[in-house]
Amino acid sequence: MSGEPSPAPALLRTPLYPFHLGRKAHFVPFAGWEMPLYFGGILEEHRAVRESAGWFDVSHMGILSLEGEHAPELLARRTTIDATRLPELQCKYGFWLAADGKILDDLLLTRLPSPPASPPKFLLVPNAARTVRILEILKQHRKPDTHIARLNGGTAFVAVQGPRSRDLLEETFGLTLGGMRFYTARPLGRPLVPGAEGPLGWGLVSRTGYTGELGYELLLPAEAAVAFAERLTGAGILPCGLGARDTLRLEKGYLLSGLDFDADRTPVEAGQERFLDMVHPFVGREALRLELSSGPAHRLIGFQTETEGAIPRHGTPILSADALVTHATSGGLSPSLGHGIGLAYLPSALTSPGTPLELELRGRRVPAVVSALPFYPPPRPSGVA
Repeated sequence: MSGEPSPAPALLRTPLYPFHLGRKAHFVPFAGWEMPLYFGGILEEHRAVRESAGWFDVSHMGILSLEGEHAPELLARRTTIDATRLPELQCKYGFWLAADGKILDDLLLTRLPSPPASPPKFLLVPNAARTVRILEILKQHRKPDTHIARLNGGTAFVAVQGPRSRDLLEETFGLTLGGMRFYTARPLGRPLVPGAEGPLGWGLVSRTGYTGELGYELLLPAEAAVAFAERLTGAGILPCGLGARDTLRLEKGYLLSGLDFDADRTPVEAGQERFLDMVHPFVGREALRLELSSGPAHRLIGFQTETEGAIPRHGTPILSADALVTHATSGGLSPSLGHGIGLAYLPSALTSPGTPLELELRGRRVPAVVSALPFYPPPRPSGVA
């Protein structure tokens, strides 16, 4: 055997890669995929979503279908969501936990419509870096009647976000989205652009979002992806990359897998108790019960600094009373606010908004302060709009 290192595996590409290539996207490797970081620029794309509308290729996320009489029990046992009580076309955010309650991944679960007397069917969307592991565990623990499939490759996943997203989607594709409630989904009864049917028929539209703005996600057959992207862009919906996706979610204090948790924090520490259905049994529940009764020793907080040029990043040291107390999990420049913001886990005694902190940046200390989340208003949309 030679001592040469094995070549790195080739990066995966989404069905929208030809569009990105044609638009001269700046590509980066991300969780095994070749993804656009930006097209024209991160600030331009960020502002488009806050002020008008932008679209993101999120086809790298896990796209898993589960079907079978025992599928609800499997999902309820392995996630914090009670899938046995989830109505059709309802979406729910939750967590995949280890036995000690630590977050292995966060995810979205949607119960898909199924004909009468047919077994229940679900769409599960985990993060890209966790998809293979979650798929393996689900297959290990499923009953023989439960069919599990990964739909990546045959399906494109596009998120359209921004205050004008509904109007522009309705005008461009003849959709009716005005009565669609937050965290619900609808099948697409017809093709939006010419293309063969995919694993989910003509596709699915949901209303969730990762930017804090009004937004919709569309699952489409891979063959229709590029034509759909061209029509979105032609309608004035700006293509956006991972850079703007990160600045937008950070302004709202939303978690990023691998940074804000990596099998080292619980949903209670992360301030996500509202997404825990503690009534049904699931892996990690007993550990969370104990933590909820005693209170967590650390809590996820927001912090910000108005010192010019001070931009915190993942790993930035954070001090209190001249002592190192933690490191930032996420950080960056807020394009909407014009200064540095970040997330970190602090001892519970230091988590009150207004608590002074210091950041160590490039050999100097700069003042910071604990901030309530989200950093950027207005609050995430809810109900019918």
